[in-house]
Amino acid sequence: MNSTQNSDSSPSSSSSSSPIITMDKDLHVTFIEMMYHLLPSPYESQEINHLTLAYFVISSLDFLNSLHLLTHKEALSDWVLSFHLHPTNIPDPNNGQFYGFHGSRTSMFPPDQTGALLHNNSHLASTYSALAILKIVGYDLSNIDSELMLSSMKNLQQPDGSFIPIHTGGEKDLRFVYCAAAICFMLNNWSGMDKEKAKDYILHCQSYDGGFGLVPGAESQGGATYCAIASLRLMGFIEDNLLSTRASSSLIDVPLLLDWIVQRQGTDGGIQGRPNKSSDTCYAFWIGAVLKILGGYDFVDSKSLHGFLLACQYKYGGFSKFPGEFPDLYHTYYAFTAFSMLEESGLNSLCPELGITQVAAKGL
Repeated sequence: MNSTQNSDSSPSSSSSSSPIITMDKDLHVTFIEMMYHLLPSPYESQEINHLTLAYFVISSLDFLNSLHLLTHKEALSDWVLSFHLHPTNIPDPNNGQFYGFHGSRTSMFPPDQTGALLHNNSHLASTYSALAILKIVGYDLSNIDSELMLSSMKNLQQPDGSFIPIHTGGEKDLRFVYCAAAICFMLNNWSGMDKEKAKDYILHCQSYDGGFGLVPGAESQGGATYCAIASLRLMGFIEDNLLSTRASSSLIDVPLLLDWIVQRQGTDGGIQGRPNKSSDTCYAFWIGAVLKILGGYDFVDSKSLHGFLLACQYKYGGFSKFPGEFPDLYHTYYAFTAFSMLEESGLNSLCPELGITQVAAKGL
């Protein structure tokens, strides 16, 4: 879902360190805590995704059972809420605007003298990240003006059921259908989308090989398949642990999907996003979480996957995309989610549909 990451490129031939044979939780806590206080300069180019980067950091601490390190959660909630778009006048919910969250300070512009937002860069993915962070730190989402947010989110849904992420321009694909579904689910209010249209769009994205492409007719890919299955589950169109029941789904071709998924684990133990691509840390989540939702995680060779992930662990903390490379927040975060599914000791459990911990998802 993060368009700034090219998760299908080939691994580097260089190796910066030898694989570590165990997951060093304390080392990773220190690494993530440093990221919380100050991001390295290479992340300057991703400033537009500031909230998403914050989501990776804060949710990582939650998976590492280390939220206690965030001593000023109220201030953190206030910081996240400061990205929420608030028009100065009473807006027309049908004016085409989306009143969600901006992704960064650089995308925020003041309204003109009439209260019109001429440069509204409120974004679906940033809104998902914002709400997820707020849930993680225990903020009561009922305090948010969800009615305006959701009524304006309808403006982003296209006639074919897909969503664009921002009120003007932008791609339309399964990533933003998922963001919309997750937003409605977290706010416990489905008025922001036409679920039937969204369902039909998702079903048209299932390919001949069983996986899902980002748009109808596109090549099957792990992230797109996750967005499809997680969205259908959040919307209530498929049941939990579908494979453990005798009932067959009339919506998706489950046997064909499962056949495509189980072929994604490679001989190195890692998981690829599509055929003929290298194994990549993040797909341990995108593909693994689909199997979790369907009730088929036993199809994963857990021992081999565990070994691949440890080979991507960096000696100073964090995880890389491939073994022997430098770590980054994106792949570090999804490594933690993968270790959670592997029931690594000391990690909190994953809610596979939302991509956050079960504790955060339940609001405990």
